[in-house]
Amino acid sequence: MVSVNPASCRVALLAGGTSGEREISLASGKGAGDALRAAGFPVDEFDPASTDDLKAIIDGHYDVAFLCLHGKGGEDGRLQGFLETIRLPYTGPGVWASATAMNKAKSKLFYQQADIPTAPFVYVRQGDAYDAAEISTLMGGRCVVKPATEGSALGIYIVEGEESIAQAIEAVFEIDPLVVVEKFLAGTEITVAVIGNDDAFALPIIEIVPRGEFYDFDSKYAPGGSQHICPAPLDDDVTAVIQDQAVRAHKILGCTGVSRSDFILDENNTAWILETNTIPGMTATSLLPDAARAAGMDFPELCTRLVGYALEEAL
Repeated sequence: MVSVNPASCRVALLAGGTSGEREISLASGKGAGDALRAAGFPVDEFDPASTDDLKAIIDGHYDVAFLCLHGKGGEDGRLQGFLETIRLPYTGPGVWASATAMNKAKSKLFYQQADIPTAPFVYVRQGDAYDAAEISTLMGGRCVVKPATEGSALGIYIVEGEESIAQAIEAVFEIDPLVVVEKFLAGTEITVAVIGNDDAFALPIIEIVPRGEFYDFDSKYAPGGSQHICPAPLDDDVTAVIQDQAVRAHKILGCTGVSRSDFILDENNTAWILETNTIPGMTATSLLPDAARAAGMDFPELCTRLVGYALEEAL
């Protein structure tokens, strides 16, 4: 990581956007903005939903863009491509890694290549014929139906049986033209943040205890929606294996700067990867700042590190 002098590093903080996660993005922007200013950075805030703001970024002579955008249009490589075009370094993974990680169907293929366990799955594209009965048989009972390219647990259904699967698929088509159906895995929900570029390393594992059946939108963002236990109460050898899997996911997807991978840990202590987030949340209840604190890193230091990784990657 390159050394950063916050006082001389002008930051364009991007939050908002046009996805279904706009309000969460704005909350992340406020959290990161406060932390960056506490670290001594001069920060200007922009909303990519505004073309005037995009033009101001181009004309502003900034040193780095700090991304707090979640979902489509912000986390999927599109905005990263804009920043590449104007040659402005930015936090988090690049265009290809962002686009690949955002697509839960494609990312699973890379997990398999890296020998990271992931649930059996099929995907269905809107307009194509599908057989719900066959899908039910393949999944062997309960399954999870979710959009391939949305985040924050938007539009996720846990269902069982041909009719319920078909209904869930059609419901998800309302928000995404590509649907992933995967076998339901019972177990403990955990998440592992990874920071760094070539020297990427995993932060302490967090166990998530959601208020509801699983870690859905409300569990993520509502006050009291979930409990975070960090470090997760796991044996050292299990911890090491899962952290290694998170780093391998970070690398196989081509991530730089930061990522956070979510897993289900089953009764046999096998961790099954669910997805990798390339712009983890930065709100008061978010997981990445929690993990950093458990590693002895306060929020301003975490943000300074992410800026350093961005500048290093741009060299």
